[in-house]
Amino acid sequence: MFSNLETVLKELGNILVMLGVLMFSLLVVAYFFGKLYVIIKPLLLTAFIAIAFGSLLRYSFRHAKEPEFKHAMVCVALVWLVIPALSSLLFILIEYMSPLDSFFEAMSGWTGTGLTMIAHPFSLTHTMQFWRSLMQWVGGVGVIVLMLSILAHPGTGTFALYKAEARVEKIKPSVISTVRMTWWIYLILTSFGILLFFFAGMKPWEAINHAMTAIGTGCFTITDKSMSAYNNFLIELAVIPMMILGALPFLVHYKVLKGNFKAFFKDMQCRAFVVILFILLVSLFALNYSLYGNVFSCLRYSSFQLISGLTCTGFQTTSVYEWSGAGLLIVCMSMIIGGGAGSTAGGVKLIRAVIAYKWIGWSLRKNFLPPRALKPLRFGDRVLEREEVVKIVADTSLIIILWLLFLFLGICVLSLVVGSQFQLGDVIFEVASAQGNVGLSTGITNAGMSCIGKLMLILNMWIGRLEIIPVLMLLRVLVKGFEPI
Repeated sequence: MFSNLETVLKELGNILVMLGVLMFSLLVVAYFFGKLYVIIKPLLLTAFIAIAFGSLLRYSFRHAKEPEFKHAMVCVALVWLVIPALSSLLFILIEYMSPLDSFFEAMSGWTGTGLTMIAHPFSLTHTMQFWRSLMQWVGGVGVIVLMLSILAHPGTGTFALYKAEARVEKIKPSVISTVRMTWWIYLILTSFGILLFFFAGMKPWEAINHAMTAIGTGCFTITDKSMSAYNNFLIELAVIPMMILGALPFLVHYKVLKGNFKAFFKDMQCRAFVVILFILLVSLFALNYSLYGNVFSCLRYSSFQLISGLTCTGFQTTSVYEWSGAGLLIVCMSMIIGGGAGSTAGGVKLIRAVIAYKWIGWSLRKNFLPPRALKPLRFGDRVLEREEVVKIVADTSLIIILWLLFLFLGICVLSLVVGSQFQLGDVIFEVASAQGNVGLSTGITNAGMSCIGKLMLILNMWIGRLEIIPVLMLLRVLVKGFEPI
């Protein structure tokens, strides 16, 4: 038992040290804007706590064994609680927010959700504006991926940690080269976004922050009304491709950057994204046309909100509170489906939607066709054996069922705490947004909501980012220990 715990705590220590070092980047921002005196004490205190505690764990358990997959799963679930908890200290000490609101804000940031307790982000110090953006930027790829790119060494433990943070696909032969290439691609896309937003009309500081959160498919902004604050069609046109790029797999980006432009059209998830977007957009346009009264406005606002939902980004250019229940349901569906596996997006993931669709179609054909006429099930270029099909479908079904169960739990709890102030459709939308790590809101989420509601949405954000299984593993270990697991 203790040897297993030592392994988990050692890896946690590595990540806490990395968090403390990451916080020092805020000193540059504070110095540049002449506000170093405002944040120097709380920042150094928070960074010191992270580095000191992390170093203590690393030294105390330096002889711990290499992590196996069971350790990695528990470690990842624990990390995604501890990192937001420590990060919340900056909101408490600098912005004087309550501990629960601070933890909510940090969890929303690191998970790339974007639901916020801060009514006026524009009034925050530049340092805290950047901290919110940095959390979403790093959290989009994953704190484990960041640690592995800096501290990892070859071995099975590295792959276990990489896989535990809901990542399986490798760009390069080794995990270490994969995570480092992922960060290079991420930096290229972020730089592209900064330039795109600047030339579209944003100020440099706005372009930097919004490019970071857009490519990380988060939706923290430094304006008080998300993207609707600009009311600028050109900026909206610039934001849309960045949201889409963030929701596409890094493997596709890698192939395209290497010159293989056909990779986008060959990828199952990319094709599914286009098809799903088209079907949902046509439906949403038909429902919203009477609300907006003209083709341009209806297409402008419907497409932006839908793409924001499907990519799990969460930027808003209009209030969805006035939309019909059917319109909200369509956006809910997009948030539940989510973006591509191997991207920064949340949701159930496009690959699971594709697997479910193919399995249902194949099962129906099996009932109507003779065995000799039935073609084997294919995923991309792969023809799957029966054993592979059973395993893939079982894993996919498990995640989808658990995802929907926790969604239902969140809906029940939030419905009880908001009472008659909001309709059921608004509640479903809010919980789907939290668990899908999206950030679109009907107005339920705010600093004045009940503590129970905040805690429920925190749970939804946490399990949504980790795709549930690591959370269940952690709970199981807390109750029964590691052996057997």
